Amino acid sequence: MSEIDFAALAVHGKSYAGFTAEDEALLLAEGTKLLPYMAQVTDGFYADLQSIPEATQFLEGRLESLKKTHQAWLEGIFTGPYDEKFAALMHHVGEVHVRVKLPVEFMSSGIVLINNHMSPVLAEVYADDVPTMGRMMRAVNAVTGFALIIMQESYQTSLLAEELERFLAITGMSRRLFDNLANAYRDTD
Repeated sequence: MSEIDFAALAVHGKSYAGFTAEDEALLLAEGTKLLPYMAQVTDGFYADLQSIPEATQFLEGRLESLKKTHQAWLEGIFTGPYDEKFAALMHHVGEVHVRVKLPVEFMSSGIVLINNHMSPVLAEVYADDVPTMGRMMRAVNAVTGFALIIMQESYQTSLLAEELERFLAITGMSRRLFDNLANAYRDTD
């Protein structure tokens, strides 16, 4: 199997999320103003998760550790840079969620919950600058969407790998033979 091209994945994710160079520049210029609020956003996020019965099994005995990791992740979301290293990190976050068998819909709903808690923060921080507040809301939605797209790619990659392993087990074909056939097929395009 080929390695993931994280630079291309970053371009793809930005395009689909509408995460523009202007959004990046704004977050890099303003993101540090949001850092003091990340504990508040994280606490609100996990309070919401604890109210969802299906989510509690993923939190049991790990809440404080998860909060610490989540807050650090959020700080990275708002301070960049938004390059191939960012894409690799977001993909890794998705892989971790796949490993713990977190349903993919939890990823989407998690971003919604984060954005729900970010809106009042943005309203407070930019109360006296409504145009910047609007631009920041757009940038926050775009960067969290960008992160989500990459994290969800982990699910697709993992599902394909699981399907391939099942195919190889059923057919008895070796991984090396499959890779050779796949490479030969690619060379004919």
